Amino acid sequence: MNHQKRWWMTISVIICLVVSLLVGGKAFSSQERVLKIATDSTFPPFEFQGNGSQLQGFSIDLMQAVLMASEAINDNINLKLQWQTLPFDGIIPALQAKSIDAAISSITITPERAKTVDFSRPYFKAGLAIAVAKNNQDIQDIKTLENKNIAVQIGTTGAQLAKKIPGAKVRSFDSTPLALQELKNGNVDAVINDAPVTLYAINTGNLQNIKIIKTLITEEFYGIATPKKSPYLDLINQGISKILENGKYQQIYDKWFKDISPTLPETLPFIQEKTPNTSAVIVILSSLPSLFQGVLVTLKLALISIFFGLITGSLIGIFRLSAIKPVGLLARIYIDFFRGTPLLVQLFMIYFGIPAICQQLNFTLSFNPLLAGIIALTLNSAAYIGEIVRAGIQSIDKGQTEAAKSLGLHPIQIMQYIIFPQALRRMIPPLGNEFISLLKDTSLVAVIGYEELFRKGQLIVADNYRAFEIYASIAVIYLFLTIIFSQLFSKLEKWMNPV
Repeated sequence: MNHQKRWWMTISVIICLVVSLLVGGKAFSSQERVLKIATDSTFPPFEFQGNGSQLQGFSIDLMQAVLMASEAINDNINLKLQWQTLPFDGIIPALQAKSIDAAISSITITPERAKTVDFSRPYFKAGLAIAVAKNNQDIQDIKTLENKNIAVQIGTTGAQLAKKIPGAKVRSFDSTPLALQELKNGNVDAVINDAPVTLYAINTGNLQNIKIIKTLITEEFYGIATPKKSPYLDLINQGISKILENGKYQQIYDKWFKDISPTLPETLPFIQEKTPNTSAVIVILSSLPSLFQGVLVTLKLALISIFFGLITGSLIGIFRLSAIKPVGLLARIYIDFFRGTPLLVQLFMIYFGIPAICQQLNFTLSFNPLLAGIIALTLNSAAYIGEIVRAGIQSIDKGQTEAAKSLGLHPIQIMQYIIFPQALRRMIPPLGNEFISLLKDTSLVAVIGYEELFRKGQLIVADNYRAFEIYASIAVIYLFLTIIFSQLFSKLEKWMNPV
């Protein structure tokens, strides 16, 4: 009986295994792969965030259609999309690092980029256009941009073209909306950017006073970028070819542009170039002159801002201790506001927000990027310095104030000759920390297009795509600067507190 029972159990196990293999064979052969796709969601109508912060746009619809077509062609592959939002100038470095599998972000196929990443077959025909103020009659083509102020998005082909215009002063921004806002505020003469994006922004945004020059500067093609030797490139190319054949591409094109799609080439001569083998040492050495220019600008920003911050912060710290309650309350509100809000937001409010409000009030006001950066850094550092001054003053024994009063000294004299000199010695270490923090915070001024150390590095990376070498060099330079100033403040502290 036991022998027969074991025999039936063995047969049952074998049957279960066979059934599992038959049922699960397709599941076993169907490989589910998570495909990490990067995009810059500040480029409508191609890539942007709609209602509920959902990614949408022509590129988003196209990528989903491409992957569905790839799955239909290769039924043993199940691709799952995972979107990742990155700034445009960070996309190619991310592909180099292979932290993402592909990128669709209106990336123009160029020989320089093709040396760093592999591109799919072209999926969109575009071109660069010039945007100017509606009342501007001087700028009609690229020749008339000579010696003009031009805004561009960093890392784009528009930025590369602008650098070649004789005498042009180029301002780089992290996104197209910021570049167009700079034009709207009257700080630049023109913006060079992709024609469909600029036209969409003018038609749908608050940019009624901007027009686009109809004659395109260039003819370009967008491609889906992948790391070199990516296993997904063939699948993506198959998917693009499929949706071009079955009419799905025309449906997506009509949805976003209400037009007939142009004919696209199957490939471009330079679509896959060999990666240049330039040593890291050569890359760093060739970048040092530009980085050292950025160091001088960074030091200028930091030193001017800390100078005015010390004056403003000292007054705020003294007002904070005022016996007049409204004065003390105003000082407290100032400190809470500038310490409680990010410096980046303060920069945007000063440089972009105030001029926009002034335009609504029918008068013009614009800031030089250097001036806006100094104002933001000064106001922010003054809030922290104000608290350092207050704490330093309150650390002095009250008996000294009472003794000075008994000698007939005026409150201002007491503060000038007795309290503040002693408090200053105690304030040196925290003031040193504040200066070092401010020195590093100057990198945020890059967002308004001012070319300090960090922005210089970003511009270099946008050209050579050697992110690790350049950003590592910038980190070492910042470290070197902070060590120098730390030592200077240590010597100042010892000099003012001799033992």
